[in-house]
Amino acid sequence: MNLISWKNENTVGRFSFHNNNMVTLENETLKASVHPMGAELHTLYHKAFDLDYLWNGNPDFWPRRSPVLFPIVGGLIEDSFLYKGKKYQLPKHGFARDSEFEIESSSGGSASFILKSSEATLPSYPFQFSLRIKYLLESNMITVSYEVENPSNETIYFSIGTHPAFNLPLVKETVYSDYFLEFEKTETSEQHTLKGNLISEAKPYLKNAKRIDLTESLFYHDALIFKDLKSSEITLKTDKSDHGLKFSFKGFPYMGIWAAKDAPFICIEPWCGIPDAEDHNQKIDEKEGIISLPPGNTWEQSWSLECF
Repeated sequence: MNLISWKNENTVGRFSFHNNNMVTLENETLKASVHPMGAELHTLYHKAFDLDYLWNGNPDFWPRRSPVLFPIVGGLIEDSFLYKGKKYQLPKHGFARDSEFEIESSSGGSASFILKSSEATLPSYPFQFSLRIKYLLESNMITVSYEVENPSNETIYFSIGTHPAFNLPLVKETVYSDYFLEFEKTETSEQHTLKGNLISEAKPYLKNAKRIDLTESLFYHDALIFKDLKSSEITLKTDKSDHGLKFSFKGFPYMGIWAAKDAPFICIEPWCGIPDAEDHNQKIDEKEGIISLPPGNTWEQSWSLECF
């Protein structure tokens, strides 16, 4: 397994990756590509509309496209956690996004990738695991599934999240501020702010609201983080075009919405897990949102995206 060190996410790009390693998925409507490095979705193209939905990874803004966050979501206090009295160093969002996955299968509109614990992962994350990521195209929809297996004889602890970035504006003759996010249900929810990489105070944000109007300045103070949304769908849309996307994320209890400063994209990030709170005791088995998986068990979750 190959682990890549990202010293600066804003300056280090993926242009050194070889395109001939890319796995292509295609059906009558969509064409997508996935790179084994991070099992990361790299392109999502609607053939009839001639539209690229996924961000292109321009390193001038943000070099990633749709990384998986595993085995943690967000940051840890001092980039470390405690387990059985021992301290382990783990960078923000974990290591899966910078690890080379094995291609298990690839055929037509589907593909499967797997990452297993190894001598490279155990020093920073002392648990045995298998992480499988599956992609499936059906009509105008892509579904991404996660399976975490525990092959060991002790409970393992992890978080997992997704971080796809979508082009904004999506269509010509529109601008960033023409777009908005529309929730499936009317929401009243606090925004949990970040101090560095850690969850800090909560502030009132959504009050009987069904939408968030998008502007570049919305993310000048980092991500919008919500813990208690009732919706399991968010739609990105504009009144100036019929095109947009619908994101379905049932089973993900946390949501991050983010963009790099003045970047022409928007990230919609359902999470099963959340960054450390400032006052957390650093014990991974007591971390908010942590998933505990008993020996011999498998945990599964998926999200889907409808392109219209």
